[in-house]
Amino acid sequence: MATAGFKALVIVESPAKATKIASFLGNSYVVESSRGHVADLPTGASEVPAKYKGEKWARTGVNVDNDFEPLYVVQADKKGTIRDLKAKLATADELLLATDEDREGEAIAWHLLQQLKPKVPVRRMVFHEITPQAIAEAVANPRELDIDLVDAQETRRILDRLYGYEVSPVLWKKVMPRLSAGRVQSVATRLVVDRERERIAFRAASYAGIEAVLNAGEDAEPSTFGATLQQVSDLRVASGRDFDAQGNLTGKGLLHLSSDQAETLAEALKTAGYAVASVEAKPYTRRPYAPFRTTTLQQDAGRKLGFTAERTMRVAQDLYERGFITYMRTDSVTLSATAINAARAQVKQLFGGQYLPDQPRIYTSKVKNAQEAHEAIRPAGENFATPTQTGLAGDGFRLYELIWKRTLASQMKDAVGETVTVRIGATLPQRLAITDATTGEIVETGRCTFGASGRTITFAGFLKAYVVGVDDDETSDDAQARLPQLVAGAPLTADEVKAVAHDTRPPARYTEPSLVAKLEELEIGRPSTYASIIRTITSRDYVFKKGSALVPTWLAFAVTRLLEEHFPKLVDYTFTAALEETLDDIANGQAARLQVLNDFYFGPDGSSHEGLHTLVNELGEIDARELSTHPLGESGINVRVGRYGTYVEDAAGRRANVPEDLPPDELTADYAEQLLEQPVGEERELGTDPDTGLPVVAKNGRYGPYVTEVLPEDSPKGAKPRTGSLFASMSLDTVTLADALTLMSLPRVVGTAADGVEITAQNGRYGPYLKKGTDSRSLTSEEQIFTITLPEAEAIYAQPKTRGGARAAAAPLKELGNDPATGKPMLIKDGRFGAYVTDGEVNATLRKEDSVEAMTADRAAELLAEKRAKGPAPKRSTRRTATRSTSKRAPAKRK
Repeated sequence: MATAGFKALVIVESPAKATKIASFLGNSYVVESSRGHVADLPTGASEVPAKYKGEKWARTGVNVDNDFEPLYVVQADKKGTIRDLKAKLATADELLLATDEDREGEAIAWHLLQQLKPKVPVRRMVFHEITPQAIAEAVANPRELDIDLVDAQETRRILDRLYGYEVSPVLWKKVMPRLSAGRVQSVATRLVVDRERERIAFRAASYAGIEAVLNAGEDAEPSTFGATLQQVSDLRVASGRDFDAQGNLTGKGLLHLSSDQAETLAEALKTAGYAVASVEAKPYTRRPYAPFRTTTLQQDAGRKLGFTAERTMRVAQDLYERGFITYMRTDSVTLSATAINAARAQVKQLFGGQYLPDQPRIYTSKVKNAQEAHEAIRPAGENFATPTQTGLAGDGFRLYELIWKRTLASQMKDAVGETVTVRIGATLPQRLAITDATTGEIVETGRCTFGASGRTITFAGFLKAYVVGVDDDETSDDAQARLPQLVAGAPLTADEVKAVAHDTRPPARYTEPSLVAKLEELEIGRPSTYASIIRTITSRDYVFKKGSALVPTWLAFAVTRLLEEHFPKLVDYTFTAALEETLDDIANGQAARLQVLNDFYFGPDGSSHEGLHTLVNELGEIDARELSTHPLGESGINVRVGRYGTYVEDAAGRRANVPEDLPPDELTADYAEQLLEQPVGEERELGTDPDTGLPVVAKNGRYGPYVTEVLPEDSPKGAKPRTGSLFASMSLDTVTLADALTLMSLPRVVGTAADGVEITAQNGRYGPYLKKGTDSRSLTSEEQIFTITLPEAEAIYAQPKTRGGARAAAAPLKELGNDPATGKPMLIKDGRFGAYVTDGEVNATLRKEDSVEAMTADRAAELLAEKRAKGPAPKRSTRRTATRSTSKRAPAKRK
């Protein structure tokens, strides 16, 4: 340990963390940042050292024939960091590696050790929060490097490299260039595709029910309440849960009501006699939720705050590095004694002693291999700062408040209440014949049974502080539905009786929170990687967002189909989960790195046919066209994934492009037929240009509908026909010859400006604009091309041109309030490359799943935060990459 007069070099991952920790340590310590990983496997041929250039395995960076020895190289942007750290280390008497206490942090520490080659004592410094007390304790209690954790992380990295580098080229050859496969990424994509397959196969069923508003009398509180028809005679009325995915009724003793039959019955029930048949009351108790761990934080931030998993982790990382919360990558729900005492003290102070249980609540993780040495995610310190005391704003404030509330709620009393279930008998004035919509059988009845349920919270308990987020089809913990005090035999009257028609709904698509929950349920991947997995499958065009739903593309269908048919083991949910458990075993010292890699690559117990190497090299024939073809039922129309996008094709060879934002389950045979009626390349003759005598046609092209003249076959080779894109207000069905001639006459000469330069008005790929020499200015509408006068044009040019051209000076498309992070107004503007959101300093282009109309302030803030986090685009270096060196890890004894 460093003493007075000695210098210790402390290395962490991020500059922000280094600054914070340095403020807690004295002058005997120098705190520096490695800025993340300092070494990794080569990402391209240019990074492979010259002496390995001829080696076949150098492409992957893993020598599979030499115990899977990895080739580590220092990235070009980290060479300066290594030089600086070596210079600092030269004057230090001790090295403290203070990277995060997880597998990745342990691997970073090991790589630093290999690159710096220290000659002074080295210790591992670990902490779970950045507070003066935690840092002082970490300095006082260093440990040795955990080689088991390093092995686990290295094995994971090698597995992922071999998977990606061996399987991805198969996708390039058989589906499309530049695709990628990944050990967890491909399984996550399959989950989203499987759900869409369920939606495509789903067949809706129609059914009806009856709802009533019953009156218990003026003295009751409340006097009226809602009830639902449950039985007709002894038959239970069928509801949505009684139909399978094909729309078939399942089960026995059911009555399937059609809309007509429900209307008939509802009319009769308006004059029925009603009385309470039974009342059942039960106590209701709801225990508080455990404190946050990584996945539950991602899920609740998604549901309550609308954050993506990536945004949640980015904001949490910032809160951790600034000392506001404990480490945010954890599977544990355990709270330290210090944290429990802090939470209980604050509960008593803010809510009163009646909300505090007699004994502290202790939580243990149900997640396999959870590291209980870590804590749950909670406010940092021995005394929790309230959200207002932190001085935080924007995303940071909202996420901290969520964590603070959840932590306090975990140490509060149960919520207590009562649930009441009431059954009401209804006697019809005369017997009625009802026909079952499925069987056609006739049921004669004179009595029906309604049901109503309610819940009353009598003591809020932990709900006073925190209510967990729920999906759309779930009921919130604090939801209440009050019923009047009722007793069996009490008469009731019907204020309203109405038939209600329903359709069964397909299974809901995954959202980011529900996909994270599913991955965790299947024990696939690690919580800390879920954000990057979702980012990868969206950036690779396997998945896009429609609102908050994750929708697979047809490309994802093609890739998933190839993997399922030729690499079934690699996308098997059980196999992927078992491999994750094996990596945990390596981290715990219960499995050997080399054995795991051998089994994965060469096959277990010498069964080479099960190894990745054999799977890739003995694929046999793969029909690439068949893999990318998806029939639309029995229609004879196929969906195909081509190199230039997805299209539909029928038996006659007609083709039409499929809109990129169309979910696969919405591409029905009928919709495909509509697309085929006006496919790309099909022409509609409009007539003949009276001046040239040339035919004029309308077409639907790759960039939209347009008109053009048809040149004679003997035209000069360089001759180009006049063309014109249709205005947004025009369509191929209604465009006329006169319209076409007007469009093809563009550009229109507006006039000659006072300085002698001609001004023209024209339509371009990015909208209508004026052109004067090399100076272009945007117009507000396409119609303005034909109406703008020379004085109006000169007035536009008299205005100073702002950065980015005239489009930057145009009125915003939408105003969204102030950015919670900067406090500056957020606007949506129309730019050269499409709509974008800006706060005046940072510009973020809208994604293809976004629209101006549906854009919210939260989504705009998220786009700006993501753009801000990326920083400015790096400048391309013209220097050749220097030769990297590799270092072998010295064998270390297991602890």
